[in-house]
Amino acid sequence: MKYFRRLMWFLASRLFVLSFISGLCVIVFYYAMNVSNMQIIIKDGMARRAQYVMGMESADELNKYFQSGFLNTDATLLTVQNGSSPYQDYVVRGIDHRINMGFVWVWPWDETCRVEITESIPRIDGRVRADRAEAIVEKNGQSAVYPPPWTSARYRVTLSKEAGQWKIRTLAMIETVN
Repeated sequence: MKYFRRLMWFLASRLFVLSFISGLCVIVFYYAMNVSNMQIIIKDGMARRAQYVMGMESADELNKYFQSGFLNTDATLLTVQNGSSPYQDYVVRGIDHRINMGFVWVWPWDETCRVEITESIPRIDGRVRADRAEAIVEKNGQSAVYPPPWTSARYRVTLSKEAGQWKIRTLAMIETVN
């Protein structure tokens, strides 16, 4: 009986360690999967948002990354819809879009997550539209031939799962960054 009890204790302890390591591997896998999905959604979504504001992208692409409630209330997107975008008189060919994402923790069963990001566009490749060039240069000077700089900012992003896919639910500006 003594040897049987030792054998059972040995097997139970090894089974416990194996279960603990397996559970830890599953949690790490789902954490990595969720964080990588969030990084892709944030990076691509914010880039598409900037491209839409600069006239390079259609609004249809934004539905892949943002919830519809956000798209209807975002002030930056509404400036484009109202025709008051500072980039409406420019042809933008390309941008250097950069996102720095802070630390994020999400459990495998979480449906929402918050993260702080810093968005910047240090370089915008574009020029004023040919038909508007004279009026823009007359009004704003010779430097107005090139598009105005993008306002770099820190944001608090709230993501939530919608039908198993992460989407940006809210985007709150914390501060502008120089």
